[in-house]
Amino acid sequence: QVQLVESGGGLVQAGGSLRLSCAASGRTFSVYAMGWFRQAPGKEREFVAAIRWSGGSTYYADSGKGRFTISRDNAKNTVYLQMNSLKPEDTAVYYCAISSHTIWPLTTRNMYADWGQGTQVTVSS
Repeated sequence: QVQLVESGGGLVQAGGSLRLSCAASGRTFSVYAMGWFRQAPGKEREFVAAIRWSGGSTYYADSGKGRFTISRDNAKNTVYLQMNSLKPEDTAVYYCAISSHTIWPLTTRNMYADWGQGTQVTVSS
């Protein structure tokens, strides 16, 4: 099992930036990819971005293309989500998750086994 701890959420004005971090511990050798999802009140949890642990290939949902950047630091077992030009509709709880599935891209919730506790991102207009 892998434990995930997110940080970096907060309140920001529209147009601002935030960088989320997700630190992994435990059986990290089994990780194939890590992803970020988000869930707004009353909505389903949706895919935001994913990165392959080896090689660093990335994939983004249309909502974040050109504004969000996912990256990882293998030495620190940490994945980041840099979010720029934030919009009020980006307001949500953001979750990181890990997957050992070897297909790519990994954009569905059921492909991810372990999840963090989430970090709140609020974008004011």
